[in-house]
Amino acid sequence: MSKIQAVMTEKAPKPIGPYSQAIRAGDFLFCSGQIALGPVDVEGQTRQAMENLKAVLEAAGAGFKNVVKTTIFLKSMGDFPKVNEIYGSFFSGGTPPARSTVEVSRLPKDVWVEVEAVAFLG
Repeated sequence: MSKIQAVMTEKAPKPIGPYSQAIRAGDFLFCSGQIALGPVDVEGQTRQAMENLKAVLEAAGAGFKNVVKTTIFLKSMGDFPKVNEIYGSFFSGGTPPARSTVEVSRLPKDVWVEVEAVAFLG
């Protein structure tokens, strides 16, 4: 196996540009930001983005227990409490990863939330 390998799964949206869903580099997995294309509210988009991230992690043989860092991009920081609650439910029972949350003016496909992650597979 190469030291750097692309990870792709049909269980998450295909990239909308020239990038991979994730890249495995040695013992680290760098997951591209995940968005939700179907749900019409921030709660549904958050759940779907997290499910997409879960699918990408699983395609690399990992899970949320392997995640060491996430970044959440929000269209409105006013949605933080809702997003935080849903996000937290995916990390229940373990040590939550380090995280940054940033409000942005616009996200791809005009969604309200995007989540990216770094996982340790070693």
